[in-house]
Amino acid sequence: MTGPGKIAAPAKPAHPLTALVRRLRAVQRPRPRLTGLGTGVLVTLVTVLAGTVDAMLFDGPGTFFGVVFVAVSVTAAVYVRPYDLVAAPVSAPIAFALGIGLTADSGGGGLVGHLLGLFTGLALMTGWLYTGTVAAALIVAVRALLLPSRRRRSRRCSAARRGRSPR
Repeated sequence: MTGPGKIAAPAKPAHPLTALVRRLRAVQRPRPRLTGLGTGVLVTLVTVLAGTVDAMLFDGPGTFFGVVFVAVSVTAAVYVRPYDLVAAPVSAPIAFALGIGLTADSGGGGLVGHLLGLFTGLALMTGWLYTGTVAAALIVAVRALLLPSRRRRSRRCSAARRGRSPR
């Protein structure tokens, strides 16, 4: 009982995990802003740049290239506009193939050597390709499921007030 002379018991502190969830919900998240074309350009440029840096440092695209590819694929899937959601998982493998194609080791064999380097790079780095593409597809699928339904009203529905029709 609390009365004029009584002291109220202190409030029990919330569980740390509950407090963390509340703080995360209160954080303002940035709105998606990338168009479909912007998503493709972003993924392609960053992937080719990572392949170039990796090729200069380690004689061909490798782990650094793969990690950057997965990171940029996930970023593109998070920031693409809801209207262009399909662009993220589609642009990822295209950018990967361009990155491998432009930075693959040719071995000094001209066009044939460059093609062999391209196919070898694609074969050896398939895990990175699948990881980035599947991660982007999963993020896009979850975002698509969370979108509000945009059903169109039938033509028979008018702008008039809903209710019983007059007889």
